[in-house]
Amino acid sequence: MSKTYDMEIAGCKRSLPICPIDEKLDIAGFVMFSDVEITERTAAELLKKCPAHDVIVTAESKGIPLAYEMARIGCRNYVVARKGVKAYMEDPIHVEVKSITTDHVQKLYLSKADCENLKGRRILIVDDVISTGESLAAMEELLHTIGGQVVGKACVLAEGDAKDREDIIFLEPLPLFFK
Repeated sequence: MSKTYDMEIAGCKRSLPICPIDEKLDIAGFVMFSDVEITERTAAELLKKCPAHDVIVTAESKGIPLAYEMARIGCRNYVVARKGVKAYMEDPIHVEVKSITTDHVQKLYLSKADCENLKGRRILIVDDVISTGESLAAMEELLHTIGGQVVGKACVLAEGDAKDREDIIFLEPLPLFFK
């Protein structure tokens, strides 16, 4: 029988699977994909806590449902920083990032059109989980490069020490599981 971590998020009770990261660390796997109830409820609750913004930005891919739903009921505008260059992306810019849940350095890309949409705008960065903050820092670097004004950083769950950060908005803390 696999281990789980039970928690309540925005009024939704969920059992998160415990997933090994390495020989010393396990995490509780939180995935919003296919969970419409948690996506809708967490988006509404996060928006209550977030500052005024013009556009929401998230990194591909697990933050996409949250960004979409927050934009749908809020500012009506969101951008996804892609993990690869797509055919439609004219003159893309990028930044490198190393996340706790991936085993290699990744790149995040914004197209010229995305950059124009974000320049001078009040930007809210959102993600499902913030842990080490590496992805968040990379996103901020990318957005500052193009002249975007980051007004807030929000996530559903703050994992490990991220719960102690004063620069992020989150709904619930999520522990790390050390072996």
